Amino acid sequence: MSGTEQLAPGRAPGEKLNTRAALVISLAVLSSRVLGLVRLIVFGALFGGGRLMDAYITAFRIPNLLRDLVGEGALSTAFVTTFSKTLVREGEQSAWQLANKVLTLAVIVLSILVLLGIVIAPWLVALLGWGFSPAKAALTVELTRILYPFILIVSLAALVMGMLNARNVFGMPALASAFFNLGTIIAGAGLGWWFDPHFGPKATVGLALGTLVGGLLQLGVQIPRLRRFGYRFRPDFRWRDSRVKAVLLIMGPSLIAASSVQVNVVVNSAFASLLGNGPITWLQYAFRLMQFPLGMFGVALGTVALPMLSRMAAAGNHEGFRSELARGLRMVLLMTVPAAVGLIVLAQPIVSVLYQHGRFSAADAAETAAALRFYAIGLCGYAALKVLVNAFYAVDRRKTPMVVSLCAMGLNLLLCWLMTQRFHWGAQGLAFSTACVATTNFLVLYALMRRHLGRLESRAMLAMLLRLGLACAVLAALSWGGSHWLLADWQSQPFWPKLLALMLVIVTAAGAFFGCAMLLGIEEMRDIARVVRRKLHAA
Repeated sequence: MSGTEQLAPGRAPGEKLNTRAALVISLAVLSSRVLGLVRLIVFGALFGGGRLMDAYITAFRIPNLLRDLVGEGALSTAFVTTFSKTLVREGEQSAWQLANKVLTLAVIVLSILVLLGIVIAPWLVALLGWGFSPAKAALTVELTRILYPFILIVSLAALVMGMLNARNVFGMPALASAFFNLGTIIAGAGLGWWFDPHFGPKATVGLALGTLVGGLLQLGVQIPRLRRFGYRFRPDFRWRDSRVKAVLLIMGPSLIAASSVQVNVVVNSAFASLLGNGPITWLQYAFRLMQFPLGMFGVALGTVALPMLSRMAAAGNHEGFRSELARGLRMVLLMTVPAAVGLIVLAQPIVSVLYQHGRFSAADAAETAAALRFYAIGLCGYAALKVLVNAFYAVDRRKTPMVVSLCAMGLNLLLCWLMTQRFHWGAQGLAFSTACVATTNFLVLYALMRRHLGRLESRAMLAMLLRLGLACAVLAALSWGGSHWLLADWQSQPFWPKLLALMLVIVTAAGAFFGCAMLLGIEEMRDIARVVRRKLHAA
């Protein structure tokens, strides 16, 4: 049923990581990422890579930080963990009651946060935009106040997604963000043109309003699927409940752990604002490309793994927990290592093909590509964290990611200062700092989880990485050769020949990698191939 089968109590002990559900999520996330990329391409062509997009991205980042921190971060993780365990231990009715209590509490608290954010917007902009001119800062404040309700809208969407994921429904929740991007593109561009046909500063107001329209779509498309399970929201203010307390107890350390990531974003934005007009946009556009493999593989497997690992922990299936966690980490690395290699080698032509249109110049494309290369270094660690952190929450070791993340804050601050103030690497240095922090965070947490579980199939991981390295060497060689012979003049090549040459290089290199991985006997690749063959046969 395409990842939609219902949870049966007592099923946890025999569960395995649902590769089919992960594939469904990957395809849905791919659709969302493609539309997200289209959104950036359209807005980049309309507004360029300078002051106006810097202001919009910073304004959107402020509520988005709290959305990531509260709605789609700590609250969502804590809720899914507790909701999944409640389904196993107490049944469906108790789980729906918990959902009503948490949703009611979330609406009230997040509404207060929205009002507070609107009031203190000037101080928030000053925090993220140290180097902004007065006019640029004033525009950013106006956009921030318009965008602040986004926190409430999308946080509720994340909680609805959590309920559906806990019921083994993954497709529509993952696809919901595609509706966000679609709504933002149509409403943002349309309203922007209505406010200012020349797409000057006033048009960014329409862009901000269009973003809210997209958020409402992301929430609305999920509700019918949830209603089919029989759920009806009823406000419930009885928060003195052990299950609500469990959500808050998990959320506390998770909130602190996630806040360190947001603090790192604030620090990076602040340093980027000191580098003039453009770096904030270049970094955002580069990170959006890294989100393709990150979302398709890291987020997809992390989404599938969290409710499954929570049910295994609740059922006391320690051996299954260890085995499926190790398998999930191997699957993440299998997909992200070649993606990172490809992004590093082909960064310039990829960015040029996708972004170099309208007001987004070749110079903007070159700076974005340079940042992308450094971001890609940390792709594997960043994606693996999506699975590994959820495993700590599933076994109630929620303080461990918190402590490690707090240490990572200090490392990020030091690296940002070194890269921009001492080494003068500019935006590239900030991207490299992010990559170093993500990789270090993953390695430390991996060592701690391995110590906690006694073992984590590290030999199998190393054996796979050795074979994976050989396959990636073939991919890198073909990518480099193709870029050297077919894409050497990427800055001045016409769009269509450049696009066709890039697609030829990517398809050839990816096909060679897949073939080598199969010949080298990488079992996880064979699992993926079997799932794809079954899907094609069923179609």
